[in-house]
Amino acid sequence: MKVLIAEDEPIARRILHSILVKWGYDVVMTSNGAEAWKLIQNEDASSLVILDWMMPGMDGAEVCQKVRQSVHLKPTYIILLTAKDRKEDLVLGLKAGADDYITKPFDIRELRARMEVGQRVLELQQALASRVKELEVALSKVNQLQGLLPICCYCKKIRNDHNYWEQLEKYLAEHSDVEFSHGVCPDCYQEIVKPELEKLKHGSELLVRSSLKND
Repeated sequence: MKVLIAEDEPIARRILHSILVKWGYDVVMTSNGAEAWKLIQNEDASSLVILDWMMPGMDGAEVCQKVRQSVHLKPTYIILLTAKDRKEDLVLGLKAGADDYITKPFDIRELRARMEVGQRVLELQQALASRVKELEVALSKVNQLQGLLPICCYCKKIRNDHNYWEQLEKYLAEHSDVEFSHGVCPDCYQEIVKPELEKLKHGSELLVRSSLKND
């Protein structure tokens, strides 16, 4: 997974880079908030972001606010890195749009645990987005079957969008996920199948009688 680090202190930035690369992350780095905001807007932007709170120009909290105000961005999990440890400051950071925070100097085990939480959240969001997309596709297929369908009152064929007539089961198969198992309803059995069986039975009886007479 790609991770963006925005940290203006060179030593802290290099330490974070070394640790995350060791854990298998693809790391992108910047030293200021304005550049971080620019990178976040890219099409191939990192979904997991570590922002230092105190940076020159645009600070981490401001970047958080911009991310949360931009509805067109893909889901982004932001961890705010800060030397502030007062509850009031941490509340402000979370209200600004951070998903989590780590206080400096950070513990490596805590950093890894919080990174893993962020990764799980992003994976769940991605799975949910995929499921929503599947449901949208399914609903679009259902919607194709809504409205007025021209159907022949004799043969029950349906006129499709290209003005061709086709069998009802073929039309439904093309516009939905349904599959057909053919059978005979009671009315058709009485009106069509049973008379045909009676004819066949009567014909068989006549054939038997005729053969007996010949013998």
